[in-house]
Amino acid sequence: MDKTSKENLTRGIIRENPTFVMLLGMCPTLGVTTSALNGLGMGLATMFVLALSNMAVSSFKNVIPDGVRIPAYIVIIASFVTVIEMLMAAYVPLLHRALGIYIPLIVVNCIILGRAEAFASKNSIGQSLLDGIGMGLGFTIALFLLGSIREILGSGSFLGYNFFDEGAETILMFIMPPGAFLVLGFLIVIFNRIKGAK
Repeated sequence: MDKTSKENLTRGIIRENPTFVMLLGMCPTLGVTTSALNGLGMGLATMFVLALSNMAVSSFKNVIPDGVRIPAYIVIIASFVTVIEMLMAAYVPLLHRALGIYIPLIVVNCIILGRAEAFASKNSIGQSLLDGIGMGLGFTIALFLLGSIREILGSGSFLGYNFFDEGAETILMFIMPPGAFLVLGFLIVIFNRIKGAK
């Protein structure tokens, strides 16, 4: 893998992490991360859509007229979101039910539309795929980390396995909206400290 490909793949994981650095996609980040599994599921679904829509936009960039560029990107993204929603409903119905309205909202996720406009519409199919995977991986890691911390502190469990005896006290706030903001804030500070130290 050449230097450019490696940079396109790794950019979204640390240097331009969509959640911790660019603060994009906050609606699903705060809404679905009540557990590690929910965060992982939403992250992987978004990565799937991001990678494939980047490839499609890059493939059709020369035939899409400038005047309908954004609507065309939204139609492409919506097609992949429909596919992932149907697959999730068929194969992981409990996760599909838990994520609810946030799955169709992937269509308007600013990370996906932003990468289509800023990167895929100007680069090759292969580089656009790497960019989509890298950005999606960064988003998935962020959601999984946020969901894990909230689940451990708020429910006393991780991926459904309880750490404490039944009836043990947990901090309920962490699985509620204020806990999402609090954990996200701490993670952003830690992430940017680590990133700044490199």
